[in-house]
Amino acid sequence: MKIKWIVMMMLLSFLTFQSTADAAKAKQEGKPKVPSSVLNIGKENTYPNPTQDLPYLQPSDLTQELIETSEVEIENPNLIRMLNESTMNKTPFSIGLRATIYLGEWPLNYESSETATNWEYQRVNTNFYDNRGGKGNYQIHYVQESQKVIKGGLTAKVSKADDVKKMMLLSAMEKTALPLSFQTIVGAGTKKDQVYHIPSKRLGYLYSYAPAVNEKGKVTYGEVYLMMKGTKKMIVVKNITSQGIGAWIPVQDHLSFGFLTSEQPR
Repeated sequence: MKIKWIVMMMLLSFLTFQSTADAAKAKQEGKPKVPSSVLNIGKENTYPNPTQDLPYLQPSDLTQELIETSEVEIENPNLIRMLNESTMNKTPFSIGLRATIYLGEWPLNYESSETATNWEYQRVNTNFYDNRGGKGNYQIHYVQESQKVIKGGLTAKVSKADDVKKMMLLSAMEKTALPLSFQTIVGAGTKKDQVYHIPSKRLGYLYSYAPAVNEKGKVTYGEVYLMMKGTKKMIVVKNITSQGIGAWIPVQDHLSFGFLTSEQPR
């Protein structure tokens, strides 16, 4: 009996240590733990949201060579795409060539400082039943009463906002491992089978919320020049500025549910 008790205590200690280590690891990685009240409605959603797929654009060999000459980090996918589409061939006359080409002012990179998740960002639906005259429990489940569009966006006006949103979205998706999009839609008639019980003599409210990620950080701008001196090619960035920026980015095809009962209408 004593040996059995010792084994049980050792097992309990190991499980506690493992749980603590896993929690610390998750916190260190910065990826939020999805609460049990949050459910995936991707299969049930009557509105098929397009998959938000924003892979990191792979620079070509020439683009990578140019990026490495810049003193400022360049991660804007649209700027990388433009450089990828450029070609520069060596010719016998390029030895004495000198040229400076202005490529415009660009948001060059985004540096995240805080990523937080609001699981009740926006209420999208309320299912209600009055069971005050009932003699037993009444079961209700989630049914979306009308189509709901959930929009995110930047918290301030910035130049080339679409480029900034794309970089912030990439950063937030990497940090949270959540399916994020600046717009997601919950279709009318979307259902979930999970049952909630309303006791007799009470009213029941099932609230549904769209979660979203609040992303905050800093975007760096600069005037980008392509310079060529003979066979050498380089990128020079001038007039560098930085601006703090934030964004709300909804979590696609996920809802957070809150259920309560009361004796009086709310």
